[in-house]
Amino acid sequence: MNDCLPKPVFVRMMMLLLAVLTQQQVWGQEKKTPVFANVKQLQALRITEPIKIDGSLDEVIWQQAEIATNFIQNRPTPGPKEVHPTQVRVLYDDESIYVGAIMHDVSPDSIFRQLGKRDDFGNTDFFGVFFDTYNDQINGFGFFITPAGVQLDARYSSNGEDFTWNAVWESSAKLEGNSWVAEMRIPYSALRFSSKPEQLWGLNFMRNRQSTRQGYFWNHVDPAINGFMNQFGKLRGLKDVEAPLRLSLTPYVSSYAERYPARNGDGSVHYENNVNFSGGMDVKYGINDAFTLDMTLIPDFSQVQSDNQVLNLSPFEVQFNEYRPFFMEGTELFNKGGFLYSRRIGGMPINFLNADAEREQGNIVIENPRETKMLNGTKISGRTQSGLGIGLFNAIVGRQYATLEDSEGNRFQKETQPLTNYNILVLDQSLKNNSFVTLVNTNVLREGSTYDANLTGMLFRVANKGNKYAVDGSAALSQKYYPGDAQLGHMYRIGGGKVSGNFQYRFTHSMKSDTYDPNDMGINFIRNTVDEDLNLRYNIYQPFWKLLNMNTQLGATYSRRYKPDDFQNFVIYGRVSGTFRNFLSMGTFFNLEPVETYDFFEPRVNGRYYTFPVNRSIGTWISSDYRKKLALDVELSYRTFDEHDRQNFSYSIAPRYRVNDKLMFVYRYNRNINHDDMGYANHFTRDNVIDKSHDIIFGLRDVNTVSNELTSSYIFNNRMSLSLRARHYWSKAEYNRFFKLGDKGELLTDTYPQGGYFTDDELPNHNINFNTFNVDMIYSWWFAPGSEISVMWKNSILESQGDIVPRYHENFTRTITGPQTNSLSVRVLYFIDYQVLKKQFSKS
Repeated sequence: MNDCLPKPVFVRMMMLLLAVLTQQQVWGQEKKTPVFANVKQLQALRITEPIKIDGSLDEVIWQQAEIATNFIQNRPTPGPKEVHPTQVRVLYDDESIYVGAIMHDVSPDSIFRQLGKRDDFGNTDFFGVFFDTYNDQINGFGFFITPAGVQLDARYSSNGEDFTWNAVWESSAKLEGNSWVAEMRIPYSALRFSSKPEQLWGLNFMRNRQSTRQGYFWNHVDPAINGFMNQFGKLRGLKDVEAPLRLSLTPYVSSYAERYPARNGDGSVHYENNVNFSGGMDVKYGINDAFTLDMTLIPDFSQVQSDNQVLNLSPFEVQFNEYRPFFMEGTELFNKGGFLYSRRIGGMPINFLNADAEREQGNIVIENPRETKMLNGTKISGRTQSGLGIGLFNAIVGRQYATLEDSEGNRFQKETQPLTNYNILVLDQSLKNNSFVTLVNTNVLREGSTYDANLTGMLFRVANKGNKYAVDGSAALSQKYYPGDAQLGHMYRIGGGKVSGNFQYRFTHSMKSDTYDPNDMGINFIRNTVDEDLNLRYNIYQPFWKLLNMNTQLGATYSRRYKPDDFQNFVIYGRVSGTFRNFLSMGTFFNLEPVETYDFFEPRVNGRYYTFPVNRSIGTWISSDYRKKLALDVELSYRTFDEHDRQNFSYSIAPRYRVNDKLMFVYRYNRNINHDDMGYANHFTRDNVIDKSHDIIFGLRDVNTVSNELTSSYIFNNRMSLSLRARHYWSKAEYNRFFKLGDKGELLTDTYPQGGYFTDDELPNHNINFNTFNVDMIYSWWFAPGSEISVMWKNSILESQGDIVPRYHENFTRTITGPQTNSLSVRVLYFIDYQVLKKQFSKS
């Protein structure tokens, strides 16, 4: 195999490009962005009398507090001060911090107040407050409220913004003339802070005016500067504040009824019923002022959103989103480095049965669960006064069994998942200038002879004082322990560049060894690779011509094999996007692989490769103004290959219609047409005198995919909602010709499946007609702070066969009349706060 682009040539090209970038006269003098060097400060006022949270700042003490005002626009035009003033005051007592804000506007009609579910901004104005309680510019809390009274809250870290975190706090909003008022009471139990007698917190406020789509911050947040919390102001005056005993219990009871299809011994289907009643509890306990224990006992995930199942013809697994609350809330420490893929926990059994292999042994698989049962989970996390973040995670998954039936009709069980213990340890030291160094260890221990796994990783980021330049990197050692044997693998990544300003650049070098495997607790698709990537960006943040802003990107990636050192891939890519003054956003992209590359993964046999043809792709997208009742998103992409008549075309159309401030519909239609797609079909092992050889069969196929998805929500009020999500996905792969893969990656004409591969009565059918249909409908009522009653109905159909159905209507009718699973679940959560109970008992 010859290198199409020799390594020295690529290195010289990278060095030349980097040299060009350092010459400002080539690009022109970079426009200087206004720097608001004076960090704003606000004094909090201690109170002794309680404040009623009713959306009216009519208590006299509010008028005595210092006012935060003169907000500065962040989007769409960074820099100008607000025309319609925002006034914010902060009070505190021994139990809570209070925030009162008045947002002046032109008229009541200019205040958008669409109702939404919790943590859903929707098409509405909002006000938010941000606290960096350790003043470390690394970790923070955000609390938001809309004019309709909808609450939103989030955690902030170096990983970004996490709206899956939910706290229990009190708020109210009210319209007053041409203004609206927000009032919040945030108990200290919802925060973490040090035990210092006088606190200094990072602080910022944000206001969104949806009528003009303008966002404002009290302390300016410049989009040209890397980072968010490093651009906060300061909150002073918090004295003699003690963190309370943070203890809360959230017990739950649930009932679950399911009717599902089951296979008979002869392959026919009958229905069985399953009714289950369960209970459990979530516990949150503040170990001290900085560290919190989160525990879930006998968790119930029956009301989690259904996965988007797809037809997977690739050599890689499908990565699904995480929807389980325990794995979404407060996991920012555990997600550092990307070594955790939480769907491993409670996911597919490690020894999931192969039905075909069991059939060869004379057994029929009656039931083969695709998920395991999590028994409990524990998280301990926090940060010391010296900035050391510590995270401990543990989860236990119980045994899982498959049910089989032998040739005599006897049923028996076979273990597919042993008792398993998942662990994570994270040590994260924050440094100056938004820098950090982190150690991560993940560990999986399985009962019995099934192998155990361990991974130890390190990552760092070092930035200069102005956070204009930064270097970051990571490294990890993966270990798998089998009885009497061990497999070790490693990876590293180092990168750096200019991270702030209009012009930014970054160069990254990374390597993954041929034995690197973090997939027992993480997810990794490609290993045995060495990659170099150069990425150039030029962003315009100020309005010009007919645009409000524009982002451009140009880059190249060069890949080689780690072992042996052979050329693998070379890609040039580019992106341009922007927002017009009428708030129509659009973008375009291109990807070019100008030389033949080598795919070592599609053949599914170690050491073999497929010569991937020269190809190029282009695409565009458009998103209209979401303030309108009717908005539209459109995406198009097209890719051509220098092989046969191979081409891919895909598009999606997604209209959204807001009937009123309570009812909304979003519909998405996707179509993918892959003509003359080339991919793996089968392979055979032949025993030679010296070793084993592999006949690898590739197929020329047409793969067509259609998906329809409808989501709708009706919001009764800011505590009660009804939502619906329905999705039908249809993908069919129809094979036309077959080829044998040559030793040099070429495709050779072959007579497969005839020619001695199979007898005439056992010729395989590789065609696939795959359907999945899901309906999720859930009613939710937050009847008290942190307490919820929810009712969910699910319908699920999954069907795969070899007979291609040509027409959509015929296929859809056939799918929805096939075997399907229906379930109904009811769950009641009740939040119990120790501090509230303590007050009630003291009064009585």
